[in-house]
Amino acid sequence: MTLFDVSPRTRDLHGRLTAFMDEHIYPNEAEFHRQVNEGNRWAHVQLIDDLKPKARAEGLWNLFLPPASDPQGEFGPGLSNLEYAPLCEVMGRVWWAPEIFNCNAPDTGNMEVLARYGTPEQQAQWLRPLLEGEIRSAFSMTEPDVASSDATNIQSSIVRDGDEYVINGAKWWTSGAGDPRCRISIFMGKTDPLAERHLQQSMILVPMDTPGVTTERMLTVFGYDDAPHGHAQMGFEDVRVPASNMLLGEGRGFEIAQGRLGPGRIHHCMRLIGQAERALDLMVERASQRVAFGKPLAAHQHVREAIAQSRMEIDQARLLTMQAAHMMDTVGNKAARGQIAAIKVVAPNVALRVIDRAIQVFGGAGVSQDTPLAMMYAQARTLRLADGPDIVHTETVAKEELRRQGVSLRRP
Repeated sequence: MTLFDVSPRTRDLHGRLTAFMDEHIYPNEAEFHRQVNEGNRWAHVQLIDDLKPKARAEGLWNLFLPPASDPQGEFGPGLSNLEYAPLCEVMGRVWWAPEIFNCNAPDTGNMEVLARYGTPEQQAQWLRPLLEGEIRSAFSMTEPDVASSDATNIQSSIVRDGDEYVINGAKWWTSGAGDPRCRISIFMGKTDPLAERHLQQSMILVPMDTPGVTTERMLTVFGYDDAPHGHAQMGFEDVRVPASNMLLGEGRGFEIAQGRLGPGRIHHCMRLIGQAERALDLMVERASQRVAFGKPLAAHQHVREAIAQSRMEIDQARLLTMQAAHMMDTVGNKAARGQIAAIKVVAPNVALRVIDRAIQVFGGAGVSQDTPLAMMYAQARTLRLADGPDIVHTETVAKEELRRQGVSLRRP
C-alpha cells in the first residue's frame, strides 16, 4: 500500500511491523488454532504470551495510544490517527494479531476511556495494567431486550446507595469476557431515568470478580466462539461497587460512549481493510495456481474482473478512512462524525465483497477451515452491526450533508 505523506517514524514502524508479521504471525496461524483447540479452549494461548515480549522489544507496543493519552511517551510512540491507520491495517490482516501488540479491541477503547476520563486512582488500578498487557478488559453496553443501537434505550440501572452504587441489568455481546485474564468491565446503565434523554446514562467500572456478576453463556458469531476472547451474555444482580468507580460523573455515559466509539470505529475500519487486502492476496495466489478448463483461473476474464473490482474498492475505502483519520486529528471527532459514519458503512461492505470474491475463486476450500476466509467473512459481517448498524451511520451521513447544504429537517 501507499503510505502517502505519513511521518518517517510511521514508515519505519510499518516496515518493522510488516517484518514481524512475516516472521512471527503468518507462519504461526496453524499453531495458534492448534493451541486454542487443545485442552481448555478458554485458557490463554501460550503463543500470544511468547510473542508479546518480542513485539514490545521491537517497539511495536501500544501503537494505538494517542499523544494526548500518553503525553510523556511512556507507553507507546504517541501516533496520530493518521499515523496509526496503516499500522492498524497491517495488524488486522490476522484477526488475533492485534493482541500481540496490545492493540486489540475492546482493550484499546477501554484504555482510551480510562486515559481520557479516569481518575488518577482508576488509572493506577486499571489503566496501567492494561497498558502493560498484564490484564484484559470488557465493555458491557449492549442489552438483549432493547435496540441498543440507540444507546439511550439501555435499561440497566446504576443506583447510588451511600458510598456504593448498586448495579442491575442484563448485557450481551460483552466482548473479551471469555478471557480468563479479563479483570474489569466498563458498564453502561441508567443513573437517572427522569433526566434529559442523553443525560440518563452513566459508565462505571465493574471488576469481573464482584459478587453478582455472572457469565450466563458465550455467544457464537456465525458458529465461531472466538475463544479465548469470546462474547458473553452476562447478568448483573445487586452488584455493589465503590462510588469512586464512576467514570467522569453521573449522566456522562453518552458523552463517554461518543468519545470512545470514534477511535474504535476507525480502528475497526483499518483492520477490515487489512482483511480485504489479505483476501485479495489469497485470491490472486489461488488464481495464479489453480487451473480450470485448460488454463489458470487468472486467465479467465471473470476472475480478473473480480481482482480489478477488489483492488479499486479497497483503495477507495482506504482513502476514505485516511481522510476520516486526518479530520479526527485536525478538527476533532465531533466535526469528523460524518466521515467516521461513512467509513463504518463502507469498510465492512467492501471487505465483505472482496472476501466473498476470494471465497468464490477458492471454491469449496474457501468455506472450509483450510483458509481464513470463512472466519474473515463472519467477522466482517458482524462489524456491520458492531458500533451501530449501517442505517444509523447512513442517517448521520445524510444529516451532515443536508446540514452542510443548509437544508433544515425541521417542519416549517
